[in-house]
Amino acid sequence: MSPLSSRTRLATVSALTALGAFASLGTATAAEPALNGEWAPFTRCPVDAPAMLAADGLARTPQCVVSTSTSGTIKLGNTTVVTGKTNLQIGIVQNADGTSSVVAPPGGVLIAEPATVPGGLFGLMCPSAIPVITGICESLENSSLNKITATMESVGAPYDFNQTAGILTDMPIVALPVRIHLENPLLGSKCYIGTAANPIVLRPENRDYPAFDMSFFQGNGTVDPAGEMSRINLTGSTQNDSTFAVPGATGCGLNVGLINLAVNAKTGLPSASGKNSVTLDNTQTYLTGLNAPGTAAPRAGEVLAQHWHSATR
Repeated sequence: MSPLSSRTRLATVSALTALGAFASLGTATAAEPALNGEWAPFTRCPVDAPAMLAADGLARTPQCVVSTSTSGTIKLGNTTVVTGKTNLQIGIVQNADGTSSVVAPPGGVLIAEPATVPGGLFGLMCPSAIPVITGICESLENSSLNKITATMESVGAPYDFNQTAGILTDMPIVALPVRIHLENPLLGSKCYIGTAANPIVLRPENRDYPAFDMSFFQGNGTVDPAGEMSRINLTGSTQNDSTFAVPGATGCGLNVGLINLAVNAKTGLPSASGKNSVTLDNTQTYLTGLNAPGTAAPRAGEVLAQHWHSATR
């Protein structure tokens, strides 16, 4: 079987760049190995996952994807949060019928710096005409209890994945259901914007085209024009979505009804489509896989895993 076309690979990488872009507040932790050469960015590729190992190279082809960014923003209603460094890593199994499935690493898909909400809890719900909230507001100013962080979490599998949209602009690439966890001692542990039943659904689009580059390497990561592995590099693109709606906050504080009301009133939630946006700047995305996966059939997944492990140091 011939290797996947550059168009197909480019579409897959672009789409998953978007996935990283819109999961940009999430967190995960995992011990990461150091990898040699061209394997270096793929520290958490789930090469040992059953779905990846079972990929035969004919009906199913295994690949690794990583997408990183140093900055971005997310606007929900009246509140805009600046995001920090993000690192998304996943496995992809490409099916012969043109569909694909996502395989998550054991320690989680995303590692990201925490995002701090501007103004903290004071800025999120003060001032307020609710007496109980007014009392909290008076105690918050210049208090260490004021800091609030936001973490975006997936609450369902991505869907409506469109490979063609991944190489175009202004076309939804994937639908990603998420919720945002607001954390502060006074908010309690169950304060969310969006829920599993009523999530925020992000549909990222390319706003410009990334720069394209491709390299070839040996299984252990050493650059080699005749190597059995290839890596596609897509850099410098911006991704955005401004079409999603945002539900109101739920589960916030001991007196959840009053805290929810105050947070929603100050931040302008619920917020209709067109009033919210997410942007991730200067994405750096890499995809790697066997150059000719059919030649490794029916053990393409096992061969990919062996190569990855041979590159660890």
